[in-house]
Amino acid sequence: MKCRAIVFTFGLAAALACLPAAAQPNLGGLLGNILPGGGGKLGSVLPTEQAQGQQPGNSLFELLSQSQGEIDEANEIAIGRQLAAVLLGSKPLVADTATQRYVNQLGRWIALQSSRPNLPWTFGVLDDAGFNAFAAPGGFVFVTKGVLDRVDEAELAGILAHEVSHVASRHHLNALRAKARAGLATQLLGSQIRTNNAIGSMVSQQLLALGKNLYSSGLDQADEFEADRLGVGLAARSGFDPFGLPGVLQLLRAQAPDNPLFSLSLSTHPPAQQRLDTLERAMGHRLDSLGGKPSVKIPRRVATAAKP
Repeated sequence: MKCRAIVFTFGLAAALACLPAAAQPNLGGLLGNILPGGGGKLGSVLPTEQAQGQQPGNSLFELLSQSQGEIDEANEIAIGRQLAAVLLGSKPLVADTATQRYVNQLGRWIALQSSRPNLPWTFGVLDDAGFNAFAAPGGFVFVTKGVLDRVDEAELAGILAHEVSHVASRHHLNALRAKARAGLATQLLGSQIRTNNAIGSMVSQQLLALGKNLYSSGLDQADEFEADRLGVGLAARSGFDPFGLPGVLQLLRAQAPDNPLFSLSLSTHPPAQQRLDTLERAMGHRLDSLGGKPSVKIPRRVATAAKP
């Protein structure tokens, strides 16, 4: 069944209606996995049984540090599950089914337009007032509640498209391999790492150390610039205003580096003005001078998602 990209003035439901049934998110099962009892527990993200071809935590670290070829998709997903546990060990999921459903619908529609539509894409909203978004290999993407409180739908789509582009390009996986091969995990484990015992008992300590370091230090600037460029194109292919992500960068540009709600995002990414300049060269437009389509407010979409 063919479907052109749809401008979202008619809402996400119209876009999802164009998807074959098999491609639409199974929201009951998905929310049951990431929101058990409305809480978002670690065990819901970690695999409860070993998938075929998937290595346990310690073997996954060995795969990262020793493999010469490309890591296969099953193990990429397994590594992503481990890193998702790191993120959920830091902040729980927002205990609101409608919000989680909306972000999953939006994110999965965008991911279906990416170069890797068949990954088991899972999106979640972390209960954190800070402004940030995270991704993990294999299709795991998280945004904070602080993001949803400050952006409109086109801007959120731009953020999700940026994170999906990181995953599709294997940016985090490649960064983890580089860190593992450099022996960084051993160095980190030699220092005193404060860790949640629940995570430590389930996740390879080496992967835990690498994951914590990666999310606190960020990816290479070249990866961020590529995800910006690919994300703008992906958002446009998904039917959204391509200036949603530039709008987010303009918001970031206006923040003081010591603002505690923005400090992590600002410290783990290139300066917002540099990102805007790079996007301008790629897009051929003066981003400050261009207005987008009328904004759609997120609470309106969440209210729609809450309806049966």
